[in-house]
Amino acid sequence: MSINIETVRAGGSTTDLFRFGTGERPLVIIPGLSVQSVTGSAEAVAEEYAVMKNDFTVFVFDRKRDLKERYSVAEMADDTAEAIGALGLRDVCVFGASQGGMIALYLAARYPDLVKKAAVASTPAFVTERGFDAVRGWIDAAKKQDGAALYLAFGEAIYPREVFEKYEGALTLLGDGVTEDEFRRFITLAEAAKDFDVRPIADGIRCPLMVAASRDDGVFGDGIVDGFDKVFKGRRGYSSLVYEGYGHAMYDTAPDFRDKLYSFFTDE
Repeated sequence: MSINIETVRAGGSTTDLFRFGTGERPLVIIPGLSVQSVTGSAEAVAEEYAVMKNDFTVFVFDRKRDLKERYSVAEMADDTAEAIGALGLRDVCVFGASQGGMIALYLAARYPDLVKKAAVASTPAFVTERGFDAVRGWIDAAKKQDGAALYLAFGEAIYPREVFEKYEGALTLLGDGVTEDEFRRFITLAEAAKDFDVRPIADGIRCPLMVAASRDDGVFGDGIVDGFDKVFKGRRGYSSLVYEGYGHAMYDTAPDFRDKLYSFFTDE
């Protein structure tokens, strides 16, 4: 499968994206924080989310190209909304993983006429100082421009032990290819996660919302779903899904997650 990388210009910014699927419904996927652009893994993402391709046209957005030194999650949501609007999309389903889920929640709160349903995975309801420890370690490695250390720390935190050990060598090799600009970009995006808190924007999220996480999340800890339940439980359209043993990257490692995501988005 060959997937073209597209660009959309909106609000003075340029954002890279790719799309797959032939369905009438638009589904926006916002990936989590990554060392290098998600567009380099377009074919793999399309294969992982193949269950969506007949009912949805799926749009996977990277963060915009031209980042300021300081760039908040709220600004990421605003820029993503502009890019979505520039494509002429409306009534979109949105799925965000980790930091992508933070962006998805802001999208739902600030653009209720745009977002029909939202789902997030491995996204904390709020980030504590302790919960930011893993991300802080990544930032330190990026500041030292140590690509291997960054990829290894990243992989060890997000994957279950057996998965990390399987790909440890490949992660080390990937670290050799990280550029100075990619280190700088990673730092800017990672630092934005520190102050995330869904509670001030929770009342603005009126669309159906699904939250998923694994209890053994090595980045934000085991209380992710509990945090959301305290804020959203009892609200119409809210549901939560708890895994065990799939790590922070449960959106990739839990074998039934994509099917559950599909069911959530197609259930009328």
